[in-house]
Amino acid sequence: MKEKILVTGGTGYIGSHTVVELQNSGYEAVIVDNLSNSSLDVLDGIASITGVKPAFEKIDCCDLQGLETVVKKYPDIKAIIHFAASKAVGESVDKPLLYYRNNLLSLLNLLDLMNKYNIPNLVFSSSCTVYGQPDTLPVTENMPVKPAQSPYGNTKQIAEEIIQDAARADKRLKSVILRYFNPVGAHPSAAIGELPNGVPNNLIPFVTQTAAGIREYLCVFGNDYNTPDGSAIRDYIYVVDLAKAHIAALERLLANGSRQDVEFFNLGTGKGLSVLEILDEFEKATGVKVKRKIAGRRQGDIEKVWADPALANRELGWKAETATQDMLISAWKWEQKSNIVKR
Repeated sequence: MKEKILVTGGTGYIGSHTVVELQNSGYEAVIVDNLSNSSLDVLDGIASITGVKPAFEKIDCCDLQGLETVVKKYPDIKAIIHFAASKAVGESVDKPLLYYRNNLLSLLNLLDLMNKYNIPNLVFSSSCTVYGQPDTLPVTENMPVKPAQSPYGNTKQIAEEIIQDAARADKRLKSVILRYFNPVGAHPSAAIGELPNGVPNNLIPFVTQTAAGIREYLCVFGNDYNTPDGSAIRDYIYVVDLAKAHIAALERLLANGSRQDVEFFNLGTGKGLSVLEILDEFEKATGVKVKRKIAGRRQGDIEKVWADPALANRELGWKAETATQDMLISAWKWEQKSNIVKR
């Protein structure tokens, strides 16, 4: 019998790609999502790739009773992969209470139910925002967690602390916390991808929407950073590579391979690219020009950050392998196929 894995936020961008990898690896995924930033159509996309439509429950993870009905309905859940969260840095500054309530209450509810129903394994979706602007690069897991620059970043820091405290109190609980750098791209089938509501918060959907003519131009926020071309530098990781890291983390937990109750891994390529370099790579890969304008720096933006993924490479047996242009081509294919392209 296939092991059941509960995936919160499983119709979202990273969640849906992870469900694909779960099903391709022989697991049975049960998705919980409130569809606040996703669509039921994603289930059909997952089914078209894997041949299996995953179980789905429309539940808000902040609804403890609703979440408990799911755990009771699927009593043999072996682990939880927790993606469900509000994730826009700018919005979190404007609506901090929404972010604290949504991102932390959902986690507290899950941990309560894991304790009550003896579900011992948790893979948690965290972020490189916990490092702030690091003192040295690349970033290792031993770098200090710095004061958050946004309520969103703070929810990730607090969530990590909550998980560590919960694991100290409940010796059954084991968790792998994955600190993502910048996920980009779409499944090579173009059946699923990043589909932001309204104006995108992330760079790549803004690039593809501008290339498609949906946006008049792309704003490059700052050209006066202390970087080779003046634009900010990030570590861009292909979403399918990122999804595969969750399978490696899950299997480490299920095999009792964790050395500590809570482990942390950076997920990145180990290479930093500037915004202007990404635009150049996109134009080379697709042959499509992207109109851009230079704007002032955004408050809270970090100048440069990229990962040292050596620990994940070694301990999880995982590595980001996809070339930058291939990531960008996948994003462009998804843009062309998805419903947001208006020709």
